[in-house]
Amino acid sequence: MEDFDSKKGRDAQWRKDLRDAMPAKERTAIPRTVMNMLAPDVRITNFNEVNLGLTPLQANTEATRCLDCPNPTCVEGCPVNIDIPGFIKNIQRGDIREAARTLKRTSALPAVCGRVCPQERQCESRCIYNKMKKQPVAIGYLERFAADTARTERLDISETPNAPLGIKVAVVGSGPASLSFAGDMARRGFKIDMFEALHEIGGVLKYGIPEFRLPNTVVDYELEGLKSAGVTFHSNVVVGKTLSYDDLLNSGYKGIFVASGAGLPRFMGIPGEDYIGVMSSNEYLTRINLMGAGQSWSDTPVLRGRNVAVIGGGNTAMDSVRTAKRMGAERAMIVYRRSEAEMPARVEEVLHAKEEGVEFLTLCNPVEYLADNRGRVTTMRIQRMELGEPDASGRRSPVPIPGAVDDIEVDQVIVSVGVSPNPLIPNSIEGLNVTSKGTIEVDNSLESSIPTLFAGGDIVRGGATVILAMGDGRKAAAAMAKKLLANE
Repeated sequence: MEDFDSKKGRDAQWRKDLRDAMPAKERTAIPRTVMNMLAPDVRITNFNEVNLGLTPLQANTEATRCLDCPNPTCVEGCPVNIDIPGFIKNIQRGDIREAARTLKRTSALPAVCGRVCPQERQCESRCIYNKMKKQPVAIGYLERFAADTARTERLDISETPNAPLGIKVAVVGSGPASLSFAGDMARRGFKIDMFEALHEIGGVLKYGIPEFRLPNTVVDYELEGLKSAGVTFHSNVVVGKTLSYDDLLNSGYKGIFVASGAGLPRFMGIPGEDYIGVMSSNEYLTRINLMGAGQSWSDTPVLRGRNVAVIGGGNTAMDSVRTAKRMGAERAMIVYRRSEAEMPARVEEVLHAKEEGVEFLTLCNPVEYLADNRGRVTTMRIQRMELGEPDASGRRSPVPIPGAVDDIEVDQVIVSVGVSPNPLIPNSIEGLNVTSKGTIEVDNSLESSIPTLFAGGDIVRGGATVILAMGDGRKAAAAMAKKLLANE
């Protein structure tokens, strides 16, 4: 398998020609492209994707901005080490097939990552344009463009995998860590079987991220690529219940990768959280994204609130509140105990939420919910906060303002303050070391206390972005492959 380091210097002549065609000074004068998107008043009426992607001309112009640095620090910021200058320069020269193939060599899900990865905190944060006080190259937009073009034009971007090794490996879970792991292992020639507890493959990509941000058709396309590479998917299989760890061993699997996620929702432990109308973001998004609640073809019920409060400031909170707007909420609120500057959500998601009419109640912390005589939530009592003095880490913690308590009318509350690891796998395998937080203990290679059982993603991290989970999948695949082949 060819990685970024082995590709250095390849196609050097045409890359030099592209650089020589336009001086760097002219390249840096080109403004960053703006994403095409649906108008806010249109998008809140449906679940169609908000960002529409770049046109070929926009993509070519943005690719021209890339300076093809001799030491591309953007690659260092990518958890899966994509050859970023390589794929971008292929877009500039008009070879979209090769651009998409370059992405696929290290990323199993480029069309997904181009949409949901926080590039502004990763690859784009390392772009040399930042040192010039200019906007970085829109790496995420270009990644999406190349992957989407390959999909819509049905370009063949597959590469011949290694010869089959006759070694079976099981994968538990079908989220981004598992999919990344499976793609790398299949290319190496391993026989991969993936087991998913739900009826649909894709994990959090399907149940956690709304279609207006990540359409299921995009996820399904990436899954088809993995099927073509030889990965076999098994849905409705709960490892730890319907299938045990010993069952997997007895079936001849030489290695097991566990990436069962962190699907256990957390609540705040305040009075009234058990009232009707108070639910977790996990339940709310799963009912709508995976089960089709609210759609004419679905029997899955879901509460449609008029005054909806979403508690939290992460991407899942933004997904929930924007979904509530689309489900008919007249007033949709984000309630966050810190200031907007501390919000972990992507800046783009916050901006989109504001454009769609979401209210932001920052420096506010719910302390109690009140209900009517039927047990249905009617009121959210919030404590106003202010930022205190910086702690040892330099972060200012919110502290209550004495007497600053307000009541706000609500009929639905969606709690999005974090998740905990799925306890089923850790509790069902004897001899597996688990942390006090319920995550699986692993070493630097992501191998657990049980030899040849590796783990990654949320079940190890407790919570991670899609791209960090994918990085775990790649790292575990390299380590497991090395170990299994050494034992042959």
